[in-house]
Amino acid sequence: MPSGRIRIGALGLTVLSLIAVSAGQAAAANAAPSASASASAPTASSAGAAVDKAKREVARALARSLSDKRWNAEVAAQTRGNKAVTLEGLTPRTATPSTRSLARVISEQERSVAKAKGLSAETGPLLRLRAAGAPDAAVPAAGKVLVAATTSDDHASTITAYDAQGRAHTLDTRSAPRQAVYVVDLDTARTRAAGMEVLQDELAKNGLAASKAARSKAPDSAGRPNGQNSAASGDKGFWATKIKEIQVSDAQEPWFKGEADVFALVAGYGLDGKTRVDAVDMPYLDWANTAYQPGQILVNWSNYKFDTADVILWEDDGDINYKALAQSLSAIVLTVANQAAFIPLAAAVINAMPDSWWTDDPDYVESWYSLTKDSTGSLRGVSNRGTMTVEPYFVNQF
Repeated sequence: MPSGRIRIGALGLTVLSLIAVSAGQAAAANAAPSASASASAPTASSAGAAVDKAKREVARALARSLSDKRWNAEVAAQTRGNKAVTLEGLTPRTATPSTRSLARVISEQERSVAKAKGLSAETGPLLRLRAAGAPDAAVPAAGKVLVAATTSDDHASTITAYDAQGRAHTLDTRSAPRQAVYVVDLDTARTRAAGMEVLQDELAKNGLAASKAARSKAPDSAGRPNGQNSAASGDKGFWATKIKEIQVSDAQEPWFKGEADVFALVAGYGLDGKTRVDAVDMPYLDWANTAYQPGQILVNWSNYKFDTADVILWEDDGDINYKALAQSLSAIVLTVANQAAFIPLAAAVINAMPDSWWTDDPDYVESWYSLTKDSTGSLRGVSNRGTMTVEPYFVNQF
């Protein structure tokens, strides 16, 4: 049984693997970000606060609506077994004034969440609901259930829940509640997937990543090419680094949190000598202290001028505005001039992260430095909280 959601005490992730490019980057990663970098970085706290506010508004409206016995029973049936359902997907058989009011609140707050995350309003349902009690618990009495809103702050000792009268109650995050509680949270798997597209598109606009058309021809997560790679894949294929197995450790996790949502960034110098940053989604990396064997392509070496790269994992707890992150990365990384020789990029990329995403924040997960095309075997992360087993892998062209 997995011990809990990934929470390593450094950034909150949905996983971005950041591949920088130098053995000397460990020192850069352990240094505090510069004041100028922090000033230009997206404000994670503002994005997280906006998302948290939206969740609280929905939780309050839903709690009020559950005073209706029929609607209360329908919600209990749809969430039985701790099944997470999108809030827009909660459809009452018979509309009532309370459920119509709830629908308006959900629609408004969905737009607020999309804006805070830097996503299109057309992304789709971003908020979801699940029961926090025992999977087979009896249907709670109408008007007696509490509806809580999760927080993007993993260090929070309490969260807010609402009753049928709209009154706020404080719940301890360290102890599971004894009464029936529903939890409104962010569908971070959906937001992370949409965020990856936004991030890559914004980076591509600034010449830091492959275009959407080029990405559509890149190898999939199992290493199978979807056509000839756009970046000098050669006549017969290209060399890559593949993840055979990956595992990260855990810290105590509050009861209201679900699975993690981890992503990765790849940063280095492209074949043209210009800086390059690639985002890598890791949707499978849900639980800590659990070994995963994804067979995922982590680095496509045909995209890089130098045979060295770094990897940094992050987790999205709801406080990432992907468009703002891409703009911050672009603004800082583009200050590094085109290079005829290798110069480390890790410090520039890490300095693009806001202060709240630094190494003492649970959004940062782990880092690996100085990967090469020939790297193989088990590699321990620099923070000693993760292990990744990699191997060289040749992707054959069809």
